[in-house]
Formats: sequence, C-alpha cells, structure tokens
Amino acid sequence: MRRTTVSERALVLAPRGRDAGIAAAMLGEAGIEAAICASLAAAIGELDHGAAFLLVTEEAIATSDLHPLSVWLAEQEEWSDLPVILLTSRGGGLERNPAAARHLEVLGNVTFLERPFHPTTLVSLARSALRGRRRQYEARARLLALRDSEERYRTLFDSMDEGFCIIDFLDGPHGPLSDYVHVQANPAYSANAGVPDIVGKRLREFVSPSEADAWAAIYRGVLLTGEPIRFERELAETARYLELSAFRIETQGKRQVAVLFKDATARRCAENALRELNETLERRVEDAVAERELAAAQLHEAQKLETLGQLTGGVAHDINNLLTPITGALDLLSRRYLGTDERAARLVGGALQSAERARVLVSRLLGFARRQALETRPVDVLTLVEGMRDLVASSVGAAVAVEIRIEPDLPAVIADPNQLELALLNLCVNARDAMPSGGRLTISAARGGAGERGAVPAGAEEHVRLSVADTGTGMDEATLARAIEPFYSTKEVGKGTGLGLSMVHGLAAQLGGAFVLTSAPGEGTCADLYLRVAQEEAAPAPSAGTTDATRLPPSTILLVDDEELVRTGTADMLRDLGHVVHEAENGADALAKLTGGIGADAIVTDYMMPGISGAELAERARKLQPGLPVLVITGYAGGNLDIGLPQLAKPFRQADLASALEKVVTGTSGRTERPAGDPPA
Repeated sequence: MRRTTVSERALVLAPRGRDAGIAAAMLGEAGIEAAICASLAAAIGELDHGAAFLLVTEEAIATSDLHPLSVWLAEQEEWSDLPVILLTSRGGGLERNPAAARHLEVLGNVTFLERPFHPTTLVSLARSALRGRRRQYEARARLLALRDSEERYRTLFDSMDEGFCIIDFLDGPHGPLSDYVHVQANPAYSANAGVPDIVGKRLREFVSPSEADAWAAIYRGVLLTGEPIRFERELAETARYLELSAFRIETQGKRQVAVLFKDATARRCAENALRELNETLERRVEDAVAERELAAAQLHEAQKLETLGQLTGGVAHDINNLLTPITGALDLLSRRYLGTDERAARLVGGALQSAERARVLVSRLLGFARRQALETRPVDVLTLVEGMRDLVASSVGAAVAVEIRIEPDLPAVIADPNQLELALLNLCVNARDAMPSGGRLTISAARGGAGERGAVPAGAEEHVRLSVADTGTGMDEATLARAIEPFYSTKEVGKGTGLGLSMVHGLAAQLGGAFVLTSAPGEGTCADLYLRVAQEEAAPAPSAGTTDATRLPPSTILLVDDEELVRTGTADMLRDLGHVVHEAENGADALAKLTGGIGADAIVTDYMMPGISGAELAERARKLQPGLPVLVITGYAGGNLDIGLPQLAKPFRQADLASALEKVVTGTSGRTERPAGDPPA
C-alpha cells in the first residue's frame, strides 16, 4: 500500500497548447495552488509528493498507457480516493462519450467537466474536490486516531459526515453469502439508508428481495476478491445520490466489508444543471446558425429585388425614348386636324390618351425601381384609387373580388402619388397572397377614425384613412408583432423579400402619417394607412387634348440626341414652333458644329449618350460660348438627375418642350421640367 502525503495543491496535466497555463491561472486566482505536469509520468511522480486533486484533459490520457496511473490509484491507502477532474469535449455520458466508462473505471473518483465551460464552474468543481480531499485527510487522521484509541475511534465513527458501516456476510435461504448483517454503522449511514438502529439488522429486513440481491452481489465481490470498488448509486427511499467505496477488512482473522460513502446529491444536481446549460447553449448556437442562414437568404432576396429594380429602371428609360417621338408626332397631328377632320382628331386624341397612360405606367415603373425622389403634393385619393382599379384587378387575379368604397367629398392628402400607388399595390398583392383560394379585397377611404378592427393612432382625426382589407388566413399575435420588420416574411424562401410592409410603414412615417395592421387567424387582415390632410386642393387631372404651346421668338437650336427617332420627332416639334434646328447625333458632332460657327441660341441635348454625356457637353459648350442656355432631356430617373442643369423628362409634348425651352432661354427655369400635369416623381 502506497503512503499518501497530505497536500492541498492541484496537479494540472494538459500538455497541449495553453490549457495548462490557463487552468493553473484560474485556480491560482481562486486561491488554489497548482503545479503543471508535462506528462502523465511526471504527474504520477508528483502524486507521491501529495496532491489534493488531479486536473487532466481527456486528450492527455486518450492515447497514454494508463496502467501506471491505475496502479498508483489502486495502491492508495484505504482512506484515500484521489479526486480527478477530467476536462472533456463530449461529456461523461456513454451515449456521447464511449470512452467515459473507461475513464471512470481507471480514474475512479472522477468528475467530468465538458468544454466549453465557464471559469466559475471549474473553480466550483475544484473547490468541491478540495473539500472532498480535505474530508479524506480528516478521515485519514481519524483512522490513525482509531488505531491509537478505541474511544477516539468511537468519537470519530459517530461524528463523521461520511456514512460508514461494516458488514458481515451470512449464509441465507438464497445460498452462501446471500445476506449480510450490519455489525457497525455510524449515524450518518443510518440516516442516509433511512433505517434507524441499523446495527444488527439483516439487509433483507428492510429492502426488497431484488434490491437485496443487488447489494449483496456488489459487496460479495469485494469480500471474495479483496478488490476495493468505487461506484455511485441513487437511494430511492431517501432520494439521495451517493458515492460509495467498499473494501475488505480483516479483524482477528475474520473477513468483513467496510463501506464508506458521501452524499453526492448536490454535485449530481450541479452536473445536471451544467448539462442542461450546455444543451441550452448548443440549441442557441443552432438557432443562431439558422438565423444566419435565414439572414443570408433574405439578403439574397434583397439583392434580387435591387437587380430587378435596376432592370426596371433601364426598361423604363428605353420606353421613354420610344414614347417621346410617338407623343410628339401625335401632338403635331392633333394640331393639324383640330377643327378640320373630326374623325381624325378623335383618333389622334385617343392615341394621345393611350400614350399618356403609357407615360404614367412608366412613371410607376420608375417608382418601383426607386429612381424617383420622394416629392409630395396634394393628392386626390379617389382619383388615385380609381386610376389603379384595372392594375389592382389584374394583379390580384380573377379569384379575388375587388371592391372600392371611397367616402364622398374627401379632402386631398399630402403624398407622393407614385410612392403611394406602389404602397397600395404592395398591400393588395399581400392581401392576394393571404387568400390562396380567393376571397374579397376591399379598398376604402374615409376621414380619420378607426379602421375595420378599431385601431386608432394618435391624431387620426387630422388624417384620411386609406384601408386595404382582405378575407384571408389572418395572422396570430406573434406574426403580427413582427410583420413590419424589414426582411421578416412568412413566405417560403424565394417567394418574398419581407420588405413590402416595412416599405409601407416607412412611407407612412416619412409622410407624417401612420400605418396600422390588425389581424386575427381566420378573420383576415386590415392595413390602415393614415395620410395627413392637405391644406390645398389637389390639382385636376391633365387632359389628353391639345395644349397651346408657349411661343418663344424664332431661335437657332442645336438639338443633340443619339436616338434618331427621338431626335427627328423633337426636331419636328421645334421647327413647327418656328425655330431653326441643327441636328447632332452625339456630343462630339455637336461640339464640331459649335466650333464651325452655327451660332446656336440654345442647346437641347439628351443626357445618356455614348462618348460625351449631356452634362459634359453643356460644360464644354459653355467654354466655347459662355452663357449658352442648355436644356437636358432624359428618360432616366424621371428627370431627377443631380447635374445642376434644367431638365425635361421624356416623353413630352410640344407645349412641354416649348415651355421648358422658353424658361431656359429667359433664365427662369428650375432644375427639372415635367410634362404638364405630371405628378412630381
């Protein structure tokens, strides 16, 4: 038997990386002396000089020969049960860590600590091991005292916290050594066994036959082999969890078995709590990974939306270029047949109306592409909604019945008509998606007050409430609470961006209004958009009829456009106004004509051209002819280019062109000129 030196230091065996230094530092901060061992052999050597417990990593012993350590542990004095804290990445359960059984068998009094762990947990287990070792040292002192004095032995026996008993095996009806009697037991043992006055009682007097067989089998093996054992067991009678050690003793030639145990209920609860904490952390990590994947998918959807917006902006630009000569030609024809041929005038007027509707559609496309700045004006809600009736009907499909209810004599509201149309269309599409089997969509508008489900924001009486209600599936409280969050969507990945409602909410806030969603499962959803009442009336809708063009004295105009149809149509409108027009197909051609001395009174130029843009042409032309008026015509960005030059948005009519040109020449033009009656974009 190996004599064990009393010591309260910790031995640390963690040969990889900085683990040993970090663990020793943690223990040192807790006031526990720690010695670092470079190898398992060095650790065994240090054990001979005394240790309170051994802190070892699983990888340090995974491939090592554990036989010397097993021999050292087996040769401990009978009172000694060296605590071992094993740092593992797989826990101590056999399901997750098949090596746990081997470690438990070799190391004996081992506590598994799964990584990652909090420093507090390590310190707590270290202190627990130190306390347990101190108890062993106390037991050692007590056992020594027992050898010196029976009285001192009795005092120790009765007062120790650890349960201790000596059992003597008997033959019974179930065979040799099938039962045992408790010849000695301290109060702690009786208390934890739940049997008062246990001394002199046979095992089968107070436990069931099956449990008696199990206990007898455990201790009979110790008696017959002489090999001590350490194990853990839960006592169902007292709901305690015990750590037990059993070893054979010989007294006056008689072999008996001594049992020493300590209550490990608190430690077991701590391990369970630690395991639950680790499981919770694992779940949270999994949730975080899932949220990251969802965020990546949402970002992908947002990028797709941005790409679609860019494509839409480009298409709108090309359509504007196509509409410009069409509108100009129809405008000129309408003047020719005005009052002379009623049928031709009617046909040309209808064509102009169609061109106007196409221009409005392009304006909406630019709004979707976010190519237009938010500019507000008084807007008539009835006119706006009625103008979208066909678009809404085609967007929601034939399975959804569309009903429009607008309160009469509603005041105008402050809004950007293009953005408001886009928001309304978004709400209608969302309502359609909530009614996969069809239903009823109701668009209504009224002065202030509550929506269909009674939600009223502050100051609602000063607003017009524009509502979109559906008879769809509705939303529960959790979904409703997150519905307006950016990128939040209940649709499948690839079926939605989660930006629609957040865009409507942001628009309402930007306009000084409010956005209220109310919904319940099975009862549909109502979206109420509150818009501030305007102090002025909305401007009347533009007519597609002929508009008198403002007359500028005949001038020499340098017209620059790389699109031949646009250039030709614009030149015809200018010549019809009495101007002399010099055409240039690009910026270089225009500069050559200026250098050649054509004596232009003004330049009308496209913005997007190969080589030299309209803005660059204006800068270089003014160096040749300072103060030369320049009007930029563009089908890009709705006439909102930040270039510091007067602009006219395509498509335009002759009157629009004449008015813009007059303002440029007379010096009264602002940055942007729009076709007559065109809403600010």
